[in-house]
This record gives sequence, C-alpha cells and structure tokens, in this order.
Amino acid sequence: MSRVYKALVMAADRFVPSRLRPLWEHDAGPKTIFFWAPAFKWGLVVAGLGDLRRPVEALSLPQCGSLAATGLIWSRYSLVIIPKNYSLFAVNVFVAVTNLYQMGRAYRYQRSRGAPHQ
Repeated sequence: MSRVYKALVMAADRFVPSRLRPLWEHDAGPKTIFFWAPAFKWGLVVAGLGDLRRPVEALSLPQCGSLAATGLIWSRYSLVIIPKNYSLFAVNVFVAVTNLYQMGRAYRYQRSRGAPHQ
C-alpha cells in the first residue's frame, strides 16, 4: 500500500463511528481494493442505464455481449474468492442484467428488420 493511502486511512480512522467500525475493519471494507473496485464499477451500471435511452440501432451487440459476459463471470468469481465480496457480486449482477436487456432490445430490433412488414 502506498504511504499516502496509509496516511489517509490512519487519518480517517479517528473519525469512524463505532457503529461503522465493523464495515471499516472488514476484510473487504474501505481500507482495501475489494471495496473501491466495485464502488467505481458502478459507473458502468450508470452508463448502461443511460444507454436505455439510446436508439436501439445505435447499440453495439459485441459491446453489450462482452459486458454481459464480464458481469456474469465476475459475479461468480466474487462468491468464490476469500473474502467473499458481495459488493462486487451486486455490481456485476447489475452490469450483466443491464447489458442482457440491451442485447434483447438489439436482437428484437435486428429480427424486426429482417422480418417482412405486414
């Protein structure tokens, strides 16, 4: 861990209330990367939700597919590592679900374009 990060954690340590101490001291708590990686990954979920307003013809199936696969793979991984990382699990489930939905939208659009209009 870098000296700067250690200094920040030590400074913040004094201000953590006793009721939040178990979270603060947890193996996957804010003192570790196990906390910060999922926290920042929520940005992918926010971007995916923003894409719900995007026109369906502008969606990228390969991008949605890779994000959905990544979400599914990392969801599984987050439950087999030690310590189990439920925040990583939650964010990856949301990444997978958001992108599976987008893939469904794109698939229905592609299918409707190929089908003859009545």
